Amino acid sequence: MAATDTSTPRPALADFWAVVPAGGAGTRLWPLSRSGAPKFLLDLTGSGRTLLQATLDRLAPLAADRCLVVTGVAHADAVRRQLPGLPDDRVVAEPSPRDSMAAIGLAAAMLERLDPDAVMGSFAADHVIGDQQAYEECVTAAVEAAREGWLVTIGIEPTGPATGFGYVRAGQALPGLAASRVEEFVEKPSLEVARSYLASGAYRWNAGMFVVRPGVLLDLLAETDPDFTAALRTIAATPERLEEIWPTLPRIAIDHAVAEPAAAAGRVACVPGRFTWDDVGDFSSLGDLLAALAGDDARLRVIGDAAQVRTHDATGLVVPAGGRTVAVVGIEDVVVVDTPDAVLVTTKARAQEVKSIVAALKEDGHDELV
Repeated sequence: MAATDTSTPRPALADFWAVVPAGGAGTRLWPLSRSGAPKFLLDLTGSGRTLLQATLDRLAPLAADRCLVVTGVAHADAVRRQLPGLPDDRVVAEPSPRDSMAAIGLAAAMLERLDPDAVMGSFAADHVIGDQQAYEECVTAAVEAAREGWLVTIGIEPTGPATGFGYVRAGQALPGLAASRVEEFVEKPSLEVARSYLASGAYRWNAGMFVVRPGVLLDLLAETDPDFTAALRTIAATPERLEEIWPTLPRIAIDHAVAEPAAAAGRVACVPGRFTWDDVGDFSSLGDLLAALAGDDARLRVIGDAAQVRTHDATGLVVPAGGRTVAVVGIEDVVVVDTPDAVLVTTKARAQEVKSIVAALKEDGHDELV
């Protein structure tokens, strides 16, 4: 007789709110990802769920229905359609892009008023994460540290000397917490420097996941930009002034506005994230991610209808989204993305450079293609 699973689900964390910034256009995934249909609205893993839906699925055991999604006004309706169980007032529409500090800061100001005991966690809508149990344990540890007044970042255990990510340098362990004090945030390093980081064991990838009490985050911001904090709190108190005040907010990332100066002051903690993580930054990383998810050694990956792809002696990634057959012969590590109005052909090694095509199309006035 098969053993019965008697484990009980982990209860949701009291007063924990998940904030999901859903922005960006994913230009390195063009022409699949566009400004009108960015990558967080797409199913890139073949799971049947978009990256946004998978993010909310992952957070539901921890936050239950306590979730805010902050997105652009152009995507608000699509977000609501993909998340029909989320109340309309839990989708916050930014009038224009102002970078992550404004988006996460506005959510903090709203939660500060809504729930005085709240701890919030900010998790991007377009990341792919594996090992749900390890993820839940990590977030739970981060919430415990945040309740003690820390700004907590989740540092991903590096699997290689990546040069495309920022890093967090962890220092002394904090008594009674599964966290360490953050010594500094480091920008994207050279390969040689990244190798030294990996060898030291003290560095983790900065995935932009922050857990903190809303008031602590806003007060940290106020130490360097009190007007910014005041504006966010004014919007939260008088939502009808959003359109008036929003364009005056600084355009800056939360890392630069708060995390880096707070780390320098010894007020940031890091909890190690011992789960698989991918920000699906380009078609090369997407191909690697699909291979890892499939767990096989297929030479060519297909996103979409495999019946539309014909290959001979070829490896790489093909996306047949144009409604026609795509044939690839005798090419190694190719990337072919076929859509109704644009076709991309590149290699995995040059996949990061796709963004230059998007920039050129914008410069030439071909906004309908991006």
